[in-house]
Amino acid sequence: MTGQPSPESPPRALRLHGTIARKLGIAIVSGRYRPGDLLDGEIAASEQLAVSRTAYREAVRILAAKGLVDARPKVGTRINARSQWNLLDPQVLEWTFESEPDVQLLNSLFELRNAVESAAAGLAAQRRSAGHLKAMRAALSGMATHTLATDTGRQADLDFHSALLDATDNPYIISLTSGVCAAIRTTTIFKQRRGPLRRDPLPDHRRVFDAIAEKDSQKAQRAMSELIALARADMPRSRRRQRGRTARRPGVRSL
Repeated sequence: MTGQPSPESPPRALRLHGTIARKLGIAIVSGRYRPGDLLDGEIAASEQLAVSRTAYREAVRILAAKGLVDARPKVGTRINARSQWNLLDPQVLEWTFESEPDVQLLNSLFELRNAVESAAAGLAAQRRSAGHLKAMRAALSGMATHTLATDTGRQADLDFHSALLDATDNPYIISLTSGVCAAIRTTTIFKQRRGPLRRDPLPDHRRVFDAIAEKDSQKAQRAMSELIALARADMPRSRRRQRGRTARRPGVRSL
């Protein structure tokens, strides 16, 4: 019927505001837009991007939900300080590694993994069930069969870490699974952007599994800490030493 939106309209709108959010998100996390900067107003920004005001508004809502911006009437859309960003949000992580994160941020991410996962491995050794061991064993088999060069192999890696966190039987640690797995997935893909992995990480995972199976908490914690240290060492050398101040870009107003 004339005047009614076509069935394709909602998906297209969803893709559009998601694309805008991604473009702006990458610009924010890469440092091209700085904390405290004000984005252009809704009318000017939508015209510049050649999109509807509705699509732009929805994109800003996505960014606000992730803590990247603060949008207020009569004030505008301000870039938040990094301390307010949801850094473990899967999309924020993806945007961060779209270019190249600075060394300090990269080190901080692996510090978080070490703090959470090493302790989790120790708890998992005390509390794991036969079901957890079965799940981790199946994940190791998947990693061996498919390797981390494939989506299936990378998913098996995530399954291993998810089962380990679940084995802690600690709901607060388990709630970190999404963020931890997003960090693992994103950094694994980032490593392979310039070529194949230089080292097979499967033996590192097997050592963690063996310690958990043996119910040796200290051994499990050490093995996980070593796994994460080696994973950090495998990362390509970053050319970005720190978050530098960049030239102000069109479409952004500094306070």
